[in-house]
Amino acid sequence: MSEQASSIDYIMEKASGPHFSGLRLNGLLSSLSSSSSTSPTHRTCSVSASASPLTPKQPFVIGVSGGAASGKTTVCDMIIQQLHDHRVVLVNQDSFYRGLTTAELERVHEYNFDHPDAFDTEQLLDCIQKLRSGQPYQIPIYDFKTHLRCSDSFRQVNASDVIILEGILVFHDPSVRNLMNMKIFVDTDVDVRLARRIRRDTVERGRDINFVLEQYAKFVKPAFDDFVLPSKKYADVIIPRGGENHVAIDLIVHNIESFIYSAPGSVYTGVDFCKKLCGVSVVRR
Repeated sequence: MSEQASSIDYIMEKASGPHFSGLRLNGLLSSLSSSSSTSPTHRTCSVSASASPLTPKQPFVIGVSGGAASGKTTVCDMIIQQLHDHRVVLVNQDSFYRGLTTAELERVHEYNFDHPDAFDTEQLLDCIQKLRSGQPYQIPIYDFKTHLRCSDSFRQVNASDVIILEGILVFHDPSVRNLMNMKIFVDTDVDVRLARRIRRDTVERGRDINFVLEQYAKFVKPAFDDFVLPSKKYADVIIPRGGENHVAIDLIVHNIESFIYSAPGSVYTGVDFCKKLCGVSVVRR
């Protein structure tokens, strides 16, 4: 009777330990089963061994998508701020815009910067693959005023614990999408996005407001409807209100940290915190 009580006490103590949301830890059930058949002395040693620090594994890749000026960068910054104990690198899809040719520059008003062909997806894919394998990468620098890449300068990024890939079309290409452990879609009202875009493009990028509105009506909105919005179905987490949704950000960060410090050999199968959301965010399985 005392041996049975000891076994029950141990199981309850083990169940009260850290909860790895979104994880399926290989061998957890089998180890728990085998532990119940061992002596109390062996069980004590097992608990002591599990308290040792866990080694981080391959970088955790997060994709953050959404319409232009939806607040993707704000969401990324908030995640990075909360992951201050880890090495995090942010890769912007905008850095991989193709530089325009002389002929394209002469007709820049007719160029669609929101179409998938505007990006060098092959180079973006190469960048993420090398960062995942622990290699550094020189990310190109794109000048939004001249619509050209800086030929003599790059942004050097090194190996990290977490890689965040941000951009309007990061879910469009399956080769890039399949490299992501978590996919986040920032869902913001269309009027809010338009107001933000006007302010950003006129103030930060030096563009005329008439040009901004013309581009929005001719290219931005159709591209959102044709490419960005359909990619929403690939998202694991949909964040309404973007950076204002602190609860959703906290849950995402918790899920990321759970995987980073999970036991070696564990497999990430997706987010698993639906019951904790209380209606503030949408989770897809």
